[in-house]
Amino acid sequence: MTDIKENQQSPDSSIYASSSGLSMDDKEIRYRAATSKHIHLLSSNYALNFLSIKIYPNFARMVMAEVVGTFILMFCVCGITASTQFQNGAVGLLEYAATAGLTVVVIIFSIGPISCAHVNPAVTIAFATIGQFPWFKVPVYIIAQTVGSMSATYIGSLVYGIKSDVMMTMPLQGCNSAFWVEVIATFIIMFLIAALTSESQSVGHLSGFVAGIAIGLAVLITGPISGGSMNPARSLGPAILSWKFKDMWIYMVAPSGGAVAGAVMFRCLRLRDQHSSTLPSPNISASGCPITFCSRRSGPMILLVEKNWSLFSERVEGFRQRYVLRTKGMSDGVHHKLPL
Repeated sequence: MTDIKENQQSPDSSIYASSSGLSMDDKEIRYRAATSKHIHLLSSNYALNFLSIKIYPNFARMVMAEVVGTFILMFCVCGITASTQFQNGAVGLLEYAATAGLTVVVIIFSIGPISCAHVNPAVTIAFATIGQFPWFKVPVYIIAQTVGSMSATYIGSLVYGIKSDVMMTMPLQGCNSAFWVEVIATFIIMFLIAALTSESQSVGHLSGFVAGIAIGLAVLITGPISGGSMNPARSLGPAILSWKFKDMWIYMVAPSGGAVAGAVMFRCLRLRDQHSSTLPSPNISASGCPITFCSRRSGPMILLVEKNWSLFSERVEGFRQRYVLRTKGMSDGVHHKLPL
């Protein structure tokens, strides 16, 4: 019985062995070697394809920068709220507007070259709507911004000894007024950001100050009506920790709708014959972030990172195509034409 089993061979190996004059054992060895090599090439091809499409080495840094930026924003809000509470008074509108504007300036110049300093789900959704930010990154950015807001609210409540519900935003003059003032204010902010993105060569490094001034202005016109949010993450963080979601839909829907409307409006109104408005943002292909403080004018380090990333992408794509050609049985004479 054992001799019969040893002499039995698979149909594939017998057919493969009959195609040449070599012995059965030699052909079976070669058949198994070719099969294992083919499986190895397929697995390597799949791994390279996965790396070239799914993995972005700097995306984790971008997400972490959004967490840090939103943390800084909310912690400063906690600080100005606590300082006015210690003085036995309500939050002053001018103090709150100045704090919000200055904090945005700090955030833009600190994490702008890393993640483009969205720190606002409404801004992220607006850029994705007009095609300047990839949609598959939007949920990750929104989660990071919400986590940063919650972390800052929790740590701020421990440091300053105030309750998280004190930092919530709520309608002060009715839901309808709060909704529309949030829509209009966020429309103005996003309209300006879209203009700064399009005219990065003329604005340059002043974009952070301009955006900070716009945030301060928006707080001044929305504070007495809605509490001055213009940011779903800013309102959602304290609401989750205090577990109070009354009228929270206003601060989710209104800023997002206003930001999308502002971005779309600028795209419709901008002049098509201007070279600065028709050129795509330099960071769209690499990181999906077209904000002006992420442009090539930010410094030589950004140019170096973009150049190295493009070279790495071309090299990975070249290796992936070589493995594809080898699995299809093509000759190596074509490989030198691929980028290495």
